[in-house]
Amino acid sequence: MSKTVDAFYRFLDEPIFPWARVVLALLTIFVGLSFTAPMWHINMQAPQYPEGLDLYIYSYKVDGGNDGNDVQEINTLNHYIGMAPLDRASLTDLDWIPFLFVAMIIFALRTAVIGKVSTMIDLLVMTTYAGLFGFGRLYYKLYTFGHNLDPRAPIAVDPFMPVMWGQKQIANFLTAANPGLGTVYITVFATGLTLLVLVHLFLGRRAHASAQPVS
Repeated sequence: MSKTVDAFYRFLDEPIFPWARVVLALLTIFVGLSFTAPMWHINMQAPQYPEGLDLYIYSYKVDGGNDGNDVQEINTLNHYIGMAPLDRASLTDLDWIPFLFVAMIIFALRTAVIGKVSTMIDLLVMTTYAGLFGFGRLYYKLYTFGHNLDPRAPIAVDPFMPVMWGQKQIANFLTAANPGLGTVYITVFATGLTLLVLVHLFLGRRAHASAQPVS
């Protein structure tokens, strides 16, 4: 058993495949592209808004449809039910997400140049944690927006959970939310990284084991 464990730890210290270095470096392009597209999209439909209202959450800013005017319109509607504004100031996570993405790019490029199998696994763990933490923070923010309502608001509504993914009817508004292209880019990076790790864990581990001298 100890020999198997020792062999596995020696394998983790092995350099990653040369072709995998190229693939990993190319995957960082998708992280960079995530800055060009929204991470999340929220759309509100109602009879008085036949074209709908759109809110786009980027990794660093909040934007709206109709040349950005939909943000103000959505926040005006939210004011009537006592909800805090959905804007850049209230979404404080956008302060650190860009730095996280830049750190991911730097770490991935470093791994592609001088990294070992263990380094690539560390990168995957960091990416997975960042994704889960980001989804958790989004859920928490939406929960806070829907439950911390001003009791002095002109229209009284019961606390509610805004839709995070899918559709939800709130009063006469049908609200839909879904990941944006920016999230798709990050998912491509994470999926490609996962496949690289799996290839090294299965094919690379087998090749490393067969190369070991038999005692």
